[in-house]
Amino acid sequence: MSKGLFIVVSAPSGAGKSTICQGLMQAFPEIKFSVSHTSRPPRSNEIDGKDYCFVSRKEFEKRIKQGEFIEWVENYGHLYGSSKKFMEEFVREGGDLLLDIESRGAKKIKKKFKGGIYVFVLPPTRRDLLKRLELRGCETSEVIQQRFKQLEKELKEISWYDYVIFNDDLGKAINQLISIYIAEKCKRTRLLDEIREFKNKSMF
Repeated sequence: MSKGLFIVVSAPSGAGKSTICQGLMQAFPEIKFSVSHTSRPPRSNEIDGKDYCFVSRKEFEKRIKQGEFIEWVENYGHLYGSSKKFMEEFVREGGDLLLDIESRGAKKIKKKFKGGIYVFVLPPTRRDLLKRLELRGCETSEVIQQRFKQLEKELKEISWYDYVIFNDDLGKAINQLISIYIAEKCKRTRLLDEIREFKNKSMF
């Protein structure tokens, strides 16, 4: 098993996964965030290279043909994808990686890479989710309804995730993701070299 550990966090739009992921990274700054590429334009509060790597659709399609993405999907007319090279290099070198991607992309990663941890975030209720989407104020009512309908498809994917977090209290949800990370870092299977070294080390 690679020394590097990677966590994939998925959720329906509006469930709060980005904020929960930020909470984990504030607690553990050494965790690297895998910045996805997208062909959609940035929102007013988003920074290129931090929230997403924003590229044109033509550029994105070119990178697909070149095999640059571990996974990519199209959502609501826009393309999203995760860099294959970035993930392979970072995990191989022993770092810990956090990926914030939707369930179709997460499933593709699970097929290609072993040892990942998969976490699904849910809102308290469907009504809460709809309210959060409406409060964003940056999308049309048609897009909001499309995102809301997507929830039913995403719920079918929960069965293969390792953990589920209900985001009814943000602080609690962040602590739950932190707890998952700490527990996984302490797994015996991830510490075989350290255990072997401890057994072989002389007392004097």
